[in-house]
Amino acid sequence: MQTNETSLVSFRRVLVTASPGGGRSSVWNGARAMASVVLSEAEKVYIVHGIQADLRVDGRGCEDYRCIEVETDVVSNTSGSARVKLGHTDILVGVKAEMGTPKLENPNEGYLEFFVDCSANATPEFEGRGGEELATEIVNTLYRIFSSESTIDVKSLCINPREHCWVLYVDVLLLECGGNLFDAISIAVKAALFNTRIPKVRVLEDEEGSKEIELSDDPYDCIRLNVENVPCIITLSKIGCRHVVDATLQEEACSLASLLLSVTSRGTLTCMKKLGNGSLDPESIFEMMETGKRVGKKLHTSLQKILDKEESLGTTRQKVGFLG
Repeated sequence: MQTNETSLVSFRRVLVTASPGGGRSSVWNGARAMASVVLSEAEKVYIVHGIQADLRVDGRGCEDYRCIEVETDVVSNTSGSARVKLGHTDILVGVKAEMGTPKLENPNEGYLEFFVDCSANATPEFEGRGGEELATEIVNTLYRIFSSESTIDVKSLCINPREHCWVLYVDVLLLECGGNLFDAISIAVKAALFNTRIPKVRVLEDEEGSKEIELSDDPYDCIRLNVENVPCIITLSKIGCRHVVDATLQEEACSLASLLLSVTSRGTLTCMKKLGNGSLDPESIFEMMETGKRVGKKLHTSLQKILDKEESLGTTRQKVGFLG
């Protein structure tokens, strides 16, 4: 992980990694259909041997992320939004708060709903229904991450028990796939939730006992979500005898197994999932878990500093990315 935190997560793209080789061939890893990439055997050997020496093709070490571009409040008709660029991976997330009815099993809570759209512009493999399997896997992963009660205070989303609550619809759009998809999506979701503003409401009751809901007209009179415990996903790809974070498409083509870790800002591991057809021995899993915790804490720190800095700029902030 880079020591200069502002170079890890920034408003603008700092680093673009060139893709080795030419031509096209599909890279499949488990249920994940990724963008097209081609690697010769010589290129694979070059990548694998470099990683064993802690030197990757783009000059990073095994625990280094590419520079991340984060921009919030990029879509005007949402309650919160964010766009994240991680190398050639481009993710747009919008959060829409709408009134709904609490679930029967949780009458005093609101809830989140996730939707993922794999744009055909991201990769030709997503044309037609090609991205449905990947979208389903991402949605299930997000539901699993946010299943913990400590992740988001959903009780604060309740307006009137058993009758009204806020439902947060989180829409994820994959604009471009350039490797390390799950990490980029989790960062974008956390940034969008941080940016989300929910109008404050009052429940008015008349003499007959009927209730009415009154929304505040003041745009600054709103509820903000506490995203301190929202985890980020750290994907570690096993390549050769070592593992790397933030793998590029070329590195993913050299990996047979990956470990997807959900890590909080305190370095707590909340869930874990293995991807790929290869096997991982217990010692490797333990080492990858420790690396994920260490890298995750640094990623959270860098991300939160940038979000706080961007928030402090207010309306004076210059929009430099999507819809800017």
